[in-house]
Amino acid sequence: MQVYLISSMIQVRGLVKAFGFQTALRGIDLDVAEGEFLTVLGPNGAGKTTLLRVLATLSKPTAGVVRVGGYDAAKAGAQVRQLIGLVSHQTLLYSQLSAKDNLRFFGRLYEVADLEARIAEVLDVVGLAARRTDQVRTFSRGMQQRLTIARAILHRPRVMFFDEPYTGLDQQAASVLNKILSDVAAAGRTVLLTTHNLERGLVGCDRVVVIKRGKVVHTVDRAEIDPASFGELYQDVTQ
Repeated sequence: MQVYLISSMIQVRGLVKAFGFQTALRGIDLDVAEGEFLTVLGPNGAGKTTLLRVLATLSKPTAGVVRVGGYDAAKAGAQVRQLIGLVSHQTLLYSQLSAKDNLRFFGRLYEVADLEARIAEVLDVVGLAARRTDQVRTFSRGMQQRLTIARAILHRPRVMFFDEPYTGLDQQAASVLNKILSDVAAAGRTVLLTTHNLERGLVGCDRVVVIKRGKVVHTVDRAEIDPASFGELYQDVTQ
């Protein structure tokens, strides 16, 4: 019998994801409490991005159950997407549109109230107000990632997913991301961040889960972690 924690915002039981003969996730069980900041650590190829894509309804599980905000992610994708914001190393922006028009398109899909004011607000947060009418194709990689962050927070989601979000960021974009992570956590939103970078992953989180070859191999509260000794453990369990 599957048991779910009532207070959990994210609930995963027996999650398997296969691509043909290759299995990326091998029976993941996971609970993330409402308002918790969870970091999922693991080497490249561990299954971190696959896990996040299933949680974000971008990929359906081969087996198992995933619930976000009480909704079955495989059966109620529209309801789940209303609850979540996603920041990935793939920006998925419309390059021929301006920064403002990218956000307007997204905001209309999510029926964001007072949309124009909210667009101005999030562009200011990520430091792109002066470039709001410029086409995204003229933006640097770091600027595009900042716009992706603005899009992810536009509809004030209850859950934020960050998939290797520091990849390719310049210093300014990384600083913006650090502040966003701090702000959304302080606002009581649920945060799940995936990374292979131990130093980045430990900043601000409440708990750490380590996955390897599609399985959870270690979980620990952040307060119990000594970075030096945990670094050695992380190296051991991911080799």
